[in-house]
Amino acid sequence: MSEKTACPHCGERKKKRTPEEQKDLLKRLKLAEGQIRGIQNMVENDAYCPDILIQVSAVTAALNSFSKKLLACHIRSCVSEDIRSGDDSAIDEFVTMLQKLMK
Repeated sequence: MSEKTACPHCGERKKKRTPEEQKDLLKRLKLAEGQIRGIQNMVENDAYCPDILIQVSAVTAALNSFSKKLLACHIRSCVSEDIRSGDDSAIDEFVTMLQKLMK
């Protein structure tokens, strides 16, 4: 069961993730971070534009993979738990989030 909390000082919402979930998400982000550093080196070393663009595409794919994983986790935990507990506002929040993501 996921644990969502709000900071008592600022009201910021937080979600406690399982160690496995956190490890997987961080692994995906670190991969993208390494790829971005590689792109920076390519620019500094005057690499050929198409070679850089291919690496940018790889970073985009890595971030999309991260987003899909995080979205799946959100649906399986936060959204489904809110709906089961009778909080249908989770659906409205989810739809609003999807609209922002799909701009």
